[in-house]
Amino acid sequence: MTGLFEQSPFDPVKERRIVIIADWLPPDFGAVGQYMQMRAERLAEQGHEVTLVGLTTGAGSTVHEERGRGRLTEIRLSARPVPRGSLSGRMLWTIATNVRLILAAFGSLRAADGILFTGSPPFLIHLLVPLKLLWRGRLIYRITDFHPECLIAARDRPSRALSVLLGLTNFWRRRVDGFEVLGEDQRRRLSVTGVPAERIALVRDGSPVAFSPDAQIEPLPADLVGKCVLLYSGNYGVAHEVETLVRGYELHHRQGSGRVLLWLSATGAGAEEVARRLGNAGLPFHRSSPVPLERLAGLLRAPAAHLVTLRDAFVGYVMPSKIYACLESGRPVLFVGSADSDVDLLARSMPAGYWRVSCGDVEGFATALEALADSMSSGSGPSHPST
Repeated sequence: MTGLFEQSPFDPVKERRIVIIADWLPPDFGAVGQYMQMRAERLAEQGHEVTLVGLTTGAGSTVHEERGRGRLTEIRLSARPVPRGSLSGRMLWTIATNVRLILAAFGSLRAADGILFTGSPPFLIHLLVPLKLLWRGRLIYRITDFHPECLIAARDRPSRALSVLLGLTNFWRRRVDGFEVLGEDQRRRLSVTGVPAERIALVRDGSPVAFSPDAQIEPLPADLVGKCVLLYSGNYGVAHEVETLVRGYELHHRQGSGRVLLWLSATGAGAEEVARRLGNAGLPFHRSSPVPLERLAGLLRAPAAHLVTLRDAFVGYVMPSKIYACLESGRPVLFVGSADSDVDLLARSMPAGYWRVSCGDVEGFATALEALADSMSSGSGPSHPST
């Protein structure tokens, strides 16, 4: 993937004191928190004094640690999980949580030479930018997911309130000192909101785990041993395509060879819907919870291939961060989504194999499953454990 990365490091001399604000920190499940913890550790090792503020479902804590040439302070706020039942409940949780994060980091924010915040939890921009006169350091927004665009994309009908919120959000965006985007698709989306190109840097996440040749591979579940396994791992939420997967998978098993079995190691509303519909249809698949980060590399090398999906409405608003580890695993990738997404940009160079199916192309998905099974049976694809 050489040439697809830009770097936007903080200057260790001019910007020695850095504050990073994120959501769920490991061992709680959350891709943004995982990446921000890794980012904080690297910056500390390079000589920065870093304060990382995030959430935990456990007890709150503050830990100071010397790392390399610098120092890392982790402030964890105990928080209850996001209430998924209603939009109003989620918004109240977000407002209260954002206020707590700002208050916990307030002293460090005032002294910081650089401030990095993310799209998780959403809408921090509505607190940090209006208070910008209080901060002496550069304000950098790592725009992991676009909000409220994701809320708008998830709705069947327009919302006047969300349209007003979008206008206000774009007003604040134009006053942020700099942005880090995860892909070229996000750069395009951000540019049309009026943010100058010189304020936008592409800084990709990369894989959160390293793959060593002698690392232990996660054993396949008993009902998948000896099968051609397609793995979906991680979060499967409202931004991810369901319909094409379910109908195409059913077509593969009803009218095709049925040689590919789906393994859902996932959480989220999309995972629940896929599991419910496949179960109701009597189709074979395996469901399990996501594994801890220390087992992730072994899990990602267990299947024949990886499944990545993204609804068209979310292209450029969401970048499935799982793609980096999937690519690094050396397994083929089957992507259900648009060629405009950076998932396609990254995966096209995959030597292990790559298939892309447009959302809604049910027959195309079934055909891709047959091609995957053929590549495994012919030996042209990577091997996977049989025990």
